[in-house]
Amino acid sequence: MMANGGGRGKDVILVEDNPDDEELTLRALDKAKVANKVIVARDGAEALELIFSRCSSDQPHPALVLLDLKLPKVDGLEVLRRIRADERTRLIPVVILTSSAEQEDILTGYRNGANGYVRKPVKFADFAEAVSALGMFWLLLNEPVPHVSAPSIEGRQL
Repeated sequence: MMANGGGRGKDVILVEDNPDDEELTLRALDKAKVANKVIVARDGAEALELIFSRCSSDQPHPALVLLDLKLPKVDGLEVLRRIRADERTRLIPVVILTSSAEQEDILTGYRNGANGYVRKPVKFADFAEAVSALGMFWLLLNEPVPHVSAPSIEGRQL
């Protein structure tokens, strides 16, 4: 895993298996002056382990998950389904950031609870602008879901 920057106390998890796309995304986030720490998971299994381990500990939930679809081990749509199926992670914002323009991928992403679907532009300048807009909205303008403890029954945490 790789980290970049630091700030606002909430991390961004970038799930990306392509080293070139990872580097472009990190550069675009840096260019957009996103101060949040970026943690990279390079396959779906690593992403799930990272997200669920953070949500099972005292660490803050991620502010945002940027999720590629075409991933080794566990594909992006399955990662999304598992995030949405668990009470601890259900409300974490997940934006699909992928090169796929397939209508079926877009539809399936939204049906499975994606908060957004952004196709990676080919030109870096366009990509940097798209990532900047994502960072501006999700990390600065959007009001995050407040962190709440797990529900309890008769005073016992579930």
